[in-house]
Amino acid sequence: MWKVQTVKFSLFMNILKQSTIGVFLFTGLFFNSGCAFDISNHQIRSEIWSEPGFCNQLLHGNIYSRTELYFGLSKPNGVVTEEEFQNFINTEVTPRFPNGLTLLSGKGQFKDSTGTITIEGSKLLILFYIFDTESNSRVEQIREAYKNTFQQESVMRVDEQSCVSF
Repeated sequence: MWKVQTVKFSLFMNILKQSTIGVFLFTGLFFNSGCAFDISNHQIRSEIWSEPGFCNQLLHGNIYSRTELYFGLSKPNGVVTEEEFQNFINTEVTPRFPNGLTLLSGKGQFKDSTGTITIEGSKLLILFYIFDTESNSRVEQIREAYKNTFQQESVMRVDEQSCVSF
C-alpha cells in the first residue's frame, strides 16, 4: 500500500510559490472536494498522486499492461495473406488472449540482419492485460509461433502500462 506523507502547510506553500504552475495547482487542490490536499490536516495523500492511485480514484480505471506486437507480412516465398494471418490470430492469439485484442494494418520498414532495408505490409496487434509471468509467456509464445510459421527474423514487441476503464 502507498505511504501517506505529511507536509507542513508553510513548506507546501513555499514549494508552490517557486513553481509557475503552483497557483493553478494550489487552486485546483484547495477547491476540489475530492482533493489530495486536506487543509485541516495539512496533508498530501501521496496515494492519489501515484499512477495507480490516479488511475483508480480519479479515472475509475485499473493499470493494465499494453503490449504491441509488430508483424511483418513479407516471407521468403511471397507475403502472408489476409487468410493466413487471420488463421494465425484465430489459432495462436485468441486462445491465449480471449478477452479481446485490436489489430491494425499498416506499412512499415526495417533493416534486416544483412543491412538491407525492407519495406513491407505489416500488422499491429495491441493487447491489454494484467501482467504476470504467465501472460508474458503467452506473448512470447505468440512471437515465436509467428517467426516459425512465417520464417521471420523477429516480431517487435513494445510494452507500457496504461490506465484502462470499461
